[in-house]
Amino acid sequence: MGDHRVRLLEPGPHAALSVELARLDIDEPWAQYMAHKGAVIVLRIERVRGKAASLLKQHMLSLGGDCAVGRQVANFDDTPAPVVLLGTRLHYQQMIHKLAAQPFELAAIAQEIAVALERLAGPPEPIRCGEHLLRFDAGTLVMGIINTTPDSFSGDGLSGDVEAALAQARRFVAEGADILDVGGQSTRPGSDDVELEEEIRRTAPVIAAICSELDVPVSVDTSRPQVAEAAIAAGASFINDIYALRRDGMLQVAADSGAGVCLMHMQGTPGDMQQSPTYGDLMAEVYESLATWLEAAVAGGVCETQIMIDPGFGFGKTVNHNIELVRRLRELTSLGRPILMGASRKSSIGTVLGLPDASQRLWGTAAVNTLAVANGAAMVRVHDVAEMAQVAAMADAVLRGWGE
Repeated sequence: MGDHRVRLLEPGPHAALSVELARLDIDEPWAQYMAHKGAVIVLRIERVRGKAASLLKQHMLSLGGDCAVGRQVANFDDTPAPVVLLGTRLHYQQMIHKLAAQPFELAAIAQEIAVALERLAGPPEPIRCGEHLLRFDAGTLVMGIINTTPDSFSGDGLSGDVEAALAQARRFVAEGADILDVGGQSTRPGSDDVELEEEIRRTAPVIAAICSELDVPVSVDTSRPQVAEAAIAAGASFINDIYALRRDGMLQVAADSGAGVCLMHMQGTPGDMQQSPTYGDLMAEVYESLATWLEAAVAGGVCETQIMIDPGFGFGKTVNHNIELVRRLRELTSLGRPILMGASRKSSIGTVLGLPDASQRLWGTAAVNTLAVANGAAMVRVHDVAEMAQVAAMADAVLRGWGE
């Protein structure tokens, strides 16, 4: 092996490189400078015109980085297309300065790059849920699922039984749940809407009972404004909406209530989403949809710091789409909002592992959640709170370190 024990250090993570440089007894400013030079950041930018793409490539090459552009740029085609930049934080900082006075929308691109780099620096801001605060700086949060439906795909539906739901809520909080998500409408593939009054009857009394006894934020899993209003009146302070506030009236309820919200990606509706989900570019399309709906929510009066996003594992996606979402989840952190991963017991896990019974998918769920946390998830939505709280805590210890 040789006397010098040469070993490869992964060039990407800035934190890991900073630790190694600190061990060399280098002054802190220089250690940070060297760490920034060694941490390669890859950025994809959409809809860049040919002239701008050509200049981006020239600037990055001159600084020691690189820029991948499509063939059309060499053919002087100015049609907007994606580009991929490769460089260190220092390369980007120098380029941002150079682009500030450039034409062809390059100044605007420079500003967007600066925002993207800023979002890499730390955890998202906390989300206020009534008297509660969801903080993302200390570790991954756990959302416990309370289904008040009789037809939950996971087999844990409580059919609106208030006492049973309250008992489950007590247990979940004791097991480590940071927030409880109460739903009265099944959204499994092929499901139909229940009557509005029935959804309210299932959820509002359960939420009122939980909020009267337990000191924990409560979310309502609904896309109907009337249900959300009834839930908030009962004490809920978070809206988990698979339609991302796109149904008539829902955006206004969210804005007026000041509740925390989660915007989820879904292709189609629960009734048809799994018939033939198709994407030309999965991550680009999911990102674009979430960005558009996030902008619409903010324009409609919802405070951006009250919003989470959910890539919609299992909602209008094939098994391979879901796997790719988990593997590339970190790309969605560029939206600047905390990410919720809801893969618990879902059919994709059953397909991969050959487990048709949802109750047997605990370990597959654990694997997905571990990888989701490693790739940027700030919260996991789960049926098995005790086990997944341990999974999240252990993943956090490996990723963030653990203080004895």
